[in-house]
Amino acid sequence: MTETRETPLNMDKSNSMALEMSSPGGGACAKAKKDDDMPERGSWGSKLDFILSVVGLAIGLGNVWRFPYLCYKNGGGAFLIPYFITLILAGIPMFFMELALGQMLTIGGLGVFKIAPLFKGIGYAAAVMSCWMNVYYIVILAWAIFYFFMSFRADLPWRTCFNYWNTAKCVNPYERDQLTCWDQFNGTFTDKICKVGALNISIHEMSDPVKEFWERRALQISEGIEHVGTIRWELAGTLLLVWIMCYFCIWKGVKWTGKVVYFTALFPYFLLTILLIRGITLPGATEGIKFYIMPNLSKLREAQVWIDAVTQIFFSYGLGLGTLVALGSYNKFTNNVYNDALIVCCVNSGTSMFSGFVIFSVVGFMAHEQQKPVGEVAASGPGLAFLAYPSAVLQLPGSPLWAALFFIMILFIGLDSQFCTMEGFITAMVDEYPKLLRRRKELFIAIVCILSYLVGLTCITNGGMYVFQLLDSYAVSGFCLLFLIFFECISISWAFGVNRFYDGIKDMIGYYPFFFWKFCWVFTTPLICFGVFIFNIVQWTPVTYLDYEYPWWSHAFGWFTALSSMLCIPGYMIWLWCTTPGDFQAKFKALVRIDESVEQLRAKMHAGNPEIAAL
Repeated sequence: MTETRETPLNMDKSNSMALEMSSPGGGACAKAKKDDDMPERGSWGSKLDFILSVVGLAIGLGNVWRFPYLCYKNGGGAFLIPYFITLILAGIPMFFMELALGQMLTIGGLGVFKIAPLFKGIGYAAAVMSCWMNVYYIVILAWAIFYFFMSFRADLPWRTCFNYWNTAKCVNPYERDQLTCWDQFNGTFTDKICKVGALNISIHEMSDPVKEFWERRALQISEGIEHVGTIRWELAGTLLLVWIMCYFCIWKGVKWTGKVVYFTALFPYFLLTILLIRGITLPGATEGIKFYIMPNLSKLREAQVWIDAVTQIFFSYGLGLGTLVALGSYNKFTNNVYNDALIVCCVNSGTSMFSGFVIFSVVGFMAHEQQKPVGEVAASGPGLAFLAYPSAVLQLPGSPLWAALFFIMILFIGLDSQFCTMEGFITAMVDEYPKLLRRRKELFIAIVCILSYLVGLTCITNGGMYVFQLLDSYAVSGFCLLFLIFFECISISWAFGVNRFYDGIKDMIGYYPFFFWKFCWVFTTPLICFGVFIFNIVQWTPVTYLDYEYPWWSHAFGWFTALSSMLCIPGYMIWLWCTTPGDFQAKFKALVRIDESVEQLRAKMHAGNPEIAAL
């Protein structure tokens, strides 16, 4: 099995020279002209740079707060059955396909669809969805930095109910046993009433200081999306700080990005280990971990369990956004991308399970302290990061330190996913318009960051949480991602042809991968995507935030954000088919089932580009 070649695709020197001479001007003159006019595209400084970048992308907030919650919600350890089935039949095959596709053609998420031109709308859909993802995802990091700064105090500000933002109904849950309470029949059921200061308050109406800090201090949330209110300037500052960090992580290209991830991808593991050691030493930690892993096999009969498994894998692995294609495109052509994909997938899923032990050891401790079942304090998403964990650290010695460590971990886990997703979008645009953008790449990145920041300000107003929830439920929802990945898989395995794609992989790594992946690309992956997409649509219900129901016009806006990416695929197909001359057979050969091999396509795309040939 040979992995080292003089030139990609086994081209001999004469073919390489012919490729170089095919550019206008020919030979050394063409190369000199290119060097003068066009900056180099760039490549990874080392294999480890690439591995850590892909690990940083794949391991994000979904591993820390969503995977543990989904295990609890869907039967504990039983959830691992649909999780690993869908991982093997859909997750790993698509992960491998996207990395291999980028490395094979050495171009970003728009250019790769020259293998099946009719499907180029997939690249545009991925670019649009990446824009929504960049605006939405980074808001979570702005919240994390806000909490990080708030942790630098002698005591945490969400410990007591004596702050200016607290209401009269605020009661510390660890002090409720000290209240004077009695049962009272209110006409329909018996309620428990407690005396809080001068007020008599139902136990169901009480709020705790952690929740009030989140809603009334951090978010200063309004009554609904109709009341957008003003910008939260503290959060505007933290959001600006994250965008500045993101910009300087990618502004010099992948050689610089590859060095940044040595810290952003590895440091969270150090923090997770520290938090795990502390967590398992707490009282109640064992009960929390049991709750996390104890299987409830009856849950496997529910369709929602399988839907959650598929969407969790696709989101946590960063599939469908063109980012993996972009990261793979900076590899040397002969890099063994097959081994890389398997390694990163193992690390990703291992991290998800590891983080579950970290989170539920702390959740178990919180349930122990509050004398509640674990199920009543387990939460997902912002509820875990900004409600459950801040409440738990209140009982830890040196709680400000543990809070600061947790939120800085959230920042670094999310930051590398954010700037790698940005890199995918930037690469797609720069490769599509190299003459316009490559020499102005730093300026282009700055413009994208500024525009994304300005749009993101809508998520940090008083009504920003409602906007955030809309984007989460529509623009970057599971059904959008499934729609996109289905067509992506079909375009490679059926339109271009899975056998030709396998031949291209053999040219790169020196041997054919296990035939199982071919079977997945042709059958299981598209069937899983299609089936779960239909289930998502059938079971769709209007989004809500807690008890708040959105007005109709906000749902209309939500569907607009969803369709802004999804319609790129059929819209581009219709436009290209109608504008291409010829009969059906001629159009089909030109747009769907083209005759060129991977070698011919690569040579055509990079004719006169010695830089790419050298990879």
